[in-house]
Amino acid sequence: QVQLVESGGGLVQAADSLRLACARSGRALSTYAMGWFRQAPGKEREFVAAISRSGDSILLSDSVKGRSTATLDNAKNMVYLQMNSLKLDDTAVYFCAAKSSGLFWKTYSGSDDYDYWGQGTQVTVSS
Repeated sequence: QVQLVESGGGLVQAADSLRLACARSGRALSTYAMGWFRQAPGKEREFVAAISRSGDSILLSDSVKGRSTATLDNAKNMVYLQMNSLKLDDTAVYFCAAKSSGLFWKTYSGSDDYDYWGQGTQVTVSS
């Protein structure tokens, strides 16, 4: 069984930066493709970022592209989402997700692609 635990959320001001972390327990992280999603109040969960099992392929949503990046640390079984120039619209609960049996080089942007989810961490951006 895979367990995912997010951390790093909080209350920040617009234009600030924040790094979210996802700790994964169980099998080696390289076994899984990883993703970040978010859900704002009253809205559906949306894709934010994805990293392939290899860690070399990264996909970012248009909403965060150019000001965010995702990284993978297989040695520590950690996944990170660095978000810069935060906007009010970034306010949401952020979820880490893991997909088993994915292609080694491929990223996945659909929430249905993922098998395991963390509990989420709240990010609130104030003006």
